[in-house]
Amino acid sequence: MIHVSQRVRRLTSVIMAAFVGLVTLMGPGMTQAHADDSSSVKGKTFIIATDTTFAPFEYRDASGEMVGIDMDLIHEIAIREGFEVDIKAIGFDAALQAVQAKQADAVLSGMTITDERKKIFDFSDPYFQSGVQMAVKEDSDIAGYEDLKGKTVVGKTGAEGLSYAKSISKKYGFTVKALDKADTMYSEVQTGNAAAVFDDYPVLAYGIAQGNGLKTVTPKVAGGSYGFAVLKGDNAALMKAFNKGLADVKADGTYDKIVDKYLKASNSEADQSFWQLFVTSFPALMKGLGMTLAATALSLLFASILGVIFGFCKVSGIGILKVIAAIYVDIFRGTPLLVQAFFFYFGLPTVTGIKIGVLTAGVLTLSLNAGAYMTEIVRGGIQSVDPGQMEASRSLGLNWIQSMRKVIVPQAVKISTPAVINQFVISLKDTSLLAVIGFAELTYQGQQIIARNFRSFDIWIMVGIMYFIVIFALTKLSNFVDRKVNK
Repeated sequence: MIHVSQRVRRLTSVIMAAFVGLVTLMGPGMTQAHADDSSSVKGKTFIIATDTTFAPFEYRDASGEMVGIDMDLIHEIAIREGFEVDIKAIGFDAALQAVQAKQADAVLSGMTITDERKKIFDFSDPYFQSGVQMAVKEDSDIAGYEDLKGKTVVGKTGAEGLSYAKSISKKYGFTVKALDKADTMYSEVQTGNAAAVFDDYPVLAYGIAQGNGLKTVTPKVAGGSYGFAVLKGDNAALMKAFNKGLADVKADGTYDKIVDKYLKASNSEADQSFWQLFVTSFPALMKGLGMTLAATALSLLFASILGVIFGFCKVSGIGILKVIAAIYVDIFRGTPLLVQAFFFYFGLPTVTGIKIGVLTAGVLTLSLNAGAYMTEIVRGGIQSVDPGQMEASRSLGLNWIQSMRKVIVPQAVKISTPAVINQFVISLKDTSLLAVIGFAELTYQGQQIIARNFRSFDIWIMVGIMYFIVIFALTKLSNFVDRKVNK
């Protein structure tokens, strides 16, 4: 009986060991198989990074919604495959960085499939065959590449148009200048700063149809294919679902309807008067202004707290606190605001693996940057008070904290008020720099509107007037408060 029991235990052990080994051997494969299964994306939400101004593939319509060939395509595929998408319009370069920093799951932005990019990204099946064309100002005499000798042309950073222009620049003797937005490139040509622009033919065709004042003068040069991309080795299930959905929309004709909808579209905004355009754009601009004021208020609140803390550290007379405050000020005053914004939005998540929202990254950047200047304002205000004031208060029996609170700080506040007002205005204007990470403030909204109607002159006048009115009003209000405080 004992022998039977031992054999049963040995047999059980062997079976368990075999089972564990089988699971161990098959586990990764089974897990991978599940991860690669397109059905595993159902019910999930994926962050899709895209460009801000690349009509007709992605741009905002009059209601502020992201539309275009890429947008309609991803929404149609998402519905069919059962997943949700969260679109982040942050610019082409920023979109690539966002996926690499894992701030986004994929990029869909008219991105040409190249061998170099394949080292970093996994691409879907091609969804659009691109091509490059050259366009010049409508009244220009330039009729071909031969007329470009000694002139400057523009192309979009990272795009095929720029690469093609560079490839023929020596042969035809012209200089190539890289810019990051389509509307900026077209403005360069319209104002005569550049003789021609090289861009993808559908983008050029859309802009000309909207009345951007350009004309194409060369035949289309066959280019590469656009692809949906994820970080290499990541989101295989999403990629499989996209390819499956793409095949379906091509098979039933939905893809052709989406492409025709935008490539054959006309634009009524191009025919609007300045006032009509202002009325149409006002809701989006006010939304951007609200974000500008909110970010400014939040960043100044946190900057003031930081300024007081580190300002007092600097005048505390305690060596270690002075060193810490000095390091903080040196770092954030010694590096550009844009670099800090890129670091917090792209760099920090890469290291920590924690995603940071664009509002959080924007407020964090502005707060820490403004906090460094506020630190110096607080330090300067305190040290501007006559040292004899401290000696007198101490001689009256007040300790250091009481002397600061009752004698020094009230005088320092009066001295610092004009500098604080100045920092307030600077921080408000600095919010415009955060447009590069997709922060939807006033400048960003202006770029979005220009992307669909190419009326840059009119829109920038509106944006400039709105900034002026707000800053003028706030400056007057601040000066009123200053007079009251220093009465």
